[in-house]
Amino acid sequence: MLNVYLSGEIHTDWREQIIEGAGGLDLSFTGPVTNHAASDDCGVLILGTEPDKFWHDRKGAQINAIRTRKGIEDADVVVVRFGDQYKQWNAAFDAGYAAALGKSLIILHGPDHAHALKEVDAAALAVASEPAQVVAILRYVLTGAPD
Repeated sequence: MLNVYLSGEIHTDWREQIIEGAGGLDLSFTGPVTNHAASDDCGVLILGTEPDKFWHDRKGAQINAIRTRKGIEDADVVVVRFGDQYKQWNAAFDAGYAAALGKSLIILHGPDHAHALKEVDAAALAVASEPAQVVAILRYVLTGAPD
């Protein structure tokens, strides 16, 4: 079984596409909390309110980092998706962390990000533009069949 961590943008259904497409393969998927409000507010909901937005965000980021670090460290493969709508600095950080740990890294983004992400792409073992390509890579890794 391969443990796959799905990191990156949370505004589209790319995770569901990969999980559904990989049905029947010996894979286990994990990832960050994708409920934006829950992710943003977890720190103050657990540790108490903060009048300053900076500390509100910091508490949430640090608690989310516990989950993210554990997920990336336990993963055999890390998939990082960069979406079109927002700048995902956290996704870039996750990709760098996974690369530093020597994880097998698959980057997923559209052609508009090719230049901006050239260093991130260079650290990856594969760069895909569609979730179906990620599924095909995972299938190949597990079965040796390229299609």
